[in-house]
Amino acid sequence: MASKATRLLLCLSLVVVLLLVETATPHGQAHAIDCKGQCGYRCSKSGRPKMCLRACGTCCQRCGCVPPGTSGNEDVCPCYAHMTTHNGKHKCP
Repeated sequence: MASKATRLLLCLSLVVVLLLVETATPHGQAHAIDCKGQCGYRCSKSGRPKMCLRACGTCCQRCGCVPPGTSGNEDVCPCYAHMTTHNGKHKCP
């Protein structure tokens, strides 16, 4: 039989693993957000709204967030701010 210390260590390890799994947000998908609505506002002043909505939607789905406002504020969502295209250009509007 396992000693009390071994069982305690096993329980603590399990708690830590569960906390890590719970707090890990792969591509931000742990939080359901309204990508369509947020991107609609984000792209409302864009000169190319369809392209903006498509890019923003992709970024929102991958990151789980859209910066507030129609431009800037990217420090609120670093994943969104750092995503690039295959050519190395800024992807998210």
